Amino acid sequence: MGQEFDLIADYREDQGKGASRRLRLEGKVPAIIYGAGRPPRALTFDHSKVVRQLENESFYSSILNIKVGEKSQAAILKDVQRHPSKRQILHLDLQRIVEDKQIKMNVPIHYVGEDVAVGVKEGGGTVTKMVTDVEVTCLPKDLPEYLDVDISQLELNEMLYLTDIKVPDGVEIVALAHVEEEQAQPIVSIHIIKEEIIEEEVPEEEELEAIEGEEGEEGEAPAEGAAAEDDSKTETTDE
Repeated sequence: MGQEFDLIADYREDQGKGASRRLRLEGKVPAIIYGAGRPPRALTFDHSKVVRQLENESFYSSILNIKVGEKSQAAILKDVQRHPSKRQILHLDLQRIVEDKQIKMNVPIHYVGEDVAVGVKEGGGTVTKMVTDVEVTCLPKDLPEYLDVDISQLELNEMLYLTDIKVPDGVEIVALAHVEEEQAQPIVSIHIIKEEIIEEEVPEEEELEAIEGEEGEEGEAPAEGAAAEDDSKTETTDE
């Protein structure tokens, strides 16, 4: 089971874009908590404390204790809205949980033995991670903080699949619920990565001569006689 984090919150009554904007200016993060058969409630959190918590990878896959005054509610983080250019959290979505009901949660994958993998040390390959987290379903008490995948024995040109992930008792990978083993998604592989050098095409000698000839024709000044002839055509005689 993942770590437990405490978050101190306050209820908020004002809602809407204007109210949320004022809260952010005051250093607060607007949020909402829902689920467990109860009405949604609007909350606020201290922005600086939320930012520090979000720096911990475990925060995203752990049970959170949301405390409002003397009351405490277990919840999980479902969504984080961030400012596109600033280090600012705009909004949090939290889902209440109850002990006897299963939850769905994205859990990070930790690849173990990457630096000593057979395909890397002996084959000179490079590890490519196609999947870095996976959605699982379980009871809150069984929620893992992360899932380890040992790739130390993975050889060159081999890969592992979702079915190779070992999950604790009571935990299931959602994507495998209706998928045959041979159709499982690959998650990591070791291959030789070849660099492809694209050479710039050089025109053939005949093409170069033709290009140079065209440039010369366009750039040539008219001969003196030709210029004089052209001028004579434009002259008029006054009678």
